[in-house]
Amino acid sequence: MKVECWFIGKTADKYLQEGIDKYAKRLPHYLPFELAIIPDVKNAGKISSDQLKEKEGELILARLKPQDALILLDERGLEMTSEALANWLQDQLQSPYRRLIFVVGGAFGFADSVYQRANGKLALSQLTFSHQMVRLFCLEQLYRAMTILRNEPYHNS
Repeated sequence: MKVECWFIGKTADKYLQEGIDKYAKRLPHYLPFELAIIPDVKNAGKISSDQLKEKEGELILARLKPQDALILLDERGLEMTSEALANWLQDQLQSPYRRLIFVVGGAFGFADSVYQRANGKLALSQLTFSHQMVRLFCLEQLYRAMTILRNEPYHNS
């Protein structure tokens, strides 16, 4: 199964992009992996947050295929430890889906249509992080999960 991470818009801060690049380069060692940037909605500053979520949702849903599992990084999602995430990921990788897609939405979250299509939601913490930071945290946790599954020394129990 291929794992993909989709982000809405480019990462604004260089230091975050460097971290994202670091983990995006490490993940293909463990599994088929791709990072995709969904372009920002044009004239986003001229529309309401609800309209922006709808337009971003259309872009997300247009890229999906019926055989994809869609996992949203969402503050109301399931919280778990890194070890539990590794076990959850291992289960997901054994599922019949072709692609496991993690999506970090824009600053205002996701449209209702995206929530309805989603196969699950994950929260990285009860704390609130910027959607820019969540990109890095998501990739780092996927990498950590893979090292846990391989019994590599990256994660300290």
